[in-house]
Amino acid sequence: MLWLIILAAGVGTYAIRLSFIALFGLFDEVPERVEQALRFVPAAVLSALVVPQLLYTDGAVSLSLDNVRLFAGALAALVAWRTEDILATLVVGMGAMWLLSFVLA
Repeated sequence: MLWLIILAAGVGTYAIRLSFIALFGLFDEVPERVEQALRFVPAAVLSALVVPQLLYTDGAVSLSLDNVRLFAGALAALVAWRTEDILATLVVGMGAMWLLSFVLA
C-alpha cells in the first residue's frame, strides 16, 4: 500500500508539471498577468514552510514569551529586511535562537 501511495504521488506530481509545460507550450510567450502572479510563488512557499515552525510549539499556537523560535525569527526577519544579506540573516537568526535557548533553559 505504501508503494502504491508513493507511486500515485509521483505520477500526480509529474502530471501537474507536465500539464503546465504542455499548456504554456501552446503559447508563444507566457501572459503578463501569469508572470506577475508567478513572482509571488517563492515568497508564498517560503512563508508556508517557515511560519508554522515559528508559531506552533507542541502542536498549538504559541505566542508567549517562551517561544524562542518566534523571537529569533522576528529578529532574523528584521535583519533580512534591513540588510538584504542572507548570511547576516542566518547568523543573527541562529545566534538569537541559540542564545535565547541557552538563557531560558
